[in-house]
Amino acid sequence: MSAELRGKKIAILATDGFEQVELVDPRKALDEAGAQTAIVSPATTPKIKAWNHKRWGRFYKVDVPLAEAKPENFDALLLPGGVMNPDKMRRNPQVLSFVKGFFEANKPVAAICHAPWTLIDAEVVEGRRLTSYHSIQTDLRNAGAEWVDEQVVEDNNLVTSRSPDDIPALNRKIIEKFQGEARQTERPEEQIAA
Repeated sequence: MSAELRGKKIAILATDGFEQVELVDPRKALDEAGAQTAIVSPATTPKIKAWNHKRWGRFYKVDVPLAEAKPENFDALLLPGGVMNPDKMRRNPQVLSFVKGFFEANKPVAAICHAPWTLIDAEVVEGRRLTSYHSIQTDLRNAGAEWVDEQVVEDNNLVTSRSPDDIPALNRKIIEKFQGEARQTERPEEQIAA
């Protein structure tokens, strides 16, 4: 196991209908990089159900109910897509407040596929350059974002990606981004010690 993200706590915000591979693969990459990941959910059940391409997938344990989660308890946020998942979450004021909290604290946020729908309703996309699943590009442009068709796009603290095909590139970028945040935290301490 790599220690690139050791000590970093990553919230993965999802509810029923998230695209299975968009949660499982990035979570595995983050865990292997030493991060502590937690599924945070507004669901009222102890498990949430994934969508696996064209049918229902597996159940996944909710680690932290959204009602108990606070952005200050995490170092970064990952938003998997799917169609149902962000469509449900974008209508939940608690979800929007949680997401907005990461942006207000300038903490890294990663979103893939349809997940930027939630970012639109959290009112954090205006003036940002990002990507998403192609079918929601007009929604993002109408919300004031600059939409581009690229595997992975980084705009300050926000990393976005288009689809499951781009997950390997997304994983590399979020580990780099989250690690970069860790290094920024360590630099002042290193300077003091010197």
